[in-house]
Amino acid sequence: MSYNTIKFEQKDNFAILTLNRPDKLNALNTELFNELDDAITKVELDDSIKLLILTGEGEKAFAAGADIKELNQSDKNSGKLFSQKGSKVMRRLELLNIPVIAAVNGFALGGGCELAMSCHIRFASDNAKFGQPEVNLGILPGYGGTQRLPRLVGVAKAIELTISGNIIGANDALNIGLVNQVYPQSELMDKTVEFANLVLSKGSMAVSASIDAIYQSQNLSLNDGLDYESKLFGELCASNDFKEGTSAFIEKRKANFKGN
Repeated sequence: MSYNTIKFEQKDNFAILTLNRPDKLNALNTELFNELDDAITKVELDDSIKLLILTGEGEKAFAAGADIKELNQSDKNSGKLFSQKGSKVMRRLELLNIPVIAAVNGFALGGGCELAMSCHIRFASDNAKFGQPEVNLGILPGYGGTQRLPRLVGVAKAIELTISGNIIGANDALNIGLVNQVYPQSELMDKTVEFANLVLSKGSMAVSASIDAIYQSQNLSLNDGLDYESKLFGELCASNDFKEGTSAFIEKRKANFKGN
């Protein structure tokens, strides 16, 4: 599938996916979601890709939200389908068994904020802006904003941001736990790739299992979560990566993980 609204580039053992509608501030429309869905499948089928970075073309926006002209045509049924389409794609992104890092450069509003929240980690440029301003359009967030935002920043703060439609800067987003780090615009991608390479130096099976266990903690009781963690721990102990990692530690050398 050829892409018109995104760019997909593989760099050795990780990939960079760039939203590519800079003239529309990378607004999310049906074509973009279809292409993003295809790119996610490409990542799922390529075992050589161990990490994914998601960003936006240009310095103004990661994604400034849904395409309002397309959204404006919605009625009850088509509006529900519009919401479900975006939610499905973002959920697929969230459930990838490799780390997904959002490098948020500029505006991440509405659907753009929701897309960033569907990534496992969010790094932001110092000019980034975040918000769920859907109430200004007479709707609520439709791509998971009411579900992921309270999980990240707490219920009260999520309600405040959602019902006010207020937009916050990168440092405020950092303070409430919406983003992990803030960097100067010129350093954002370099710092993101630097962190990616750090993660890629670890055992990929252990990294994926860690993300899985942490996400499961949101749905399981503590006892069930502990059991699930122990199950994954045991499975990893049977892997070649575990043997290599522990042997390298004992032998005081750098581990050479193979992902098996």
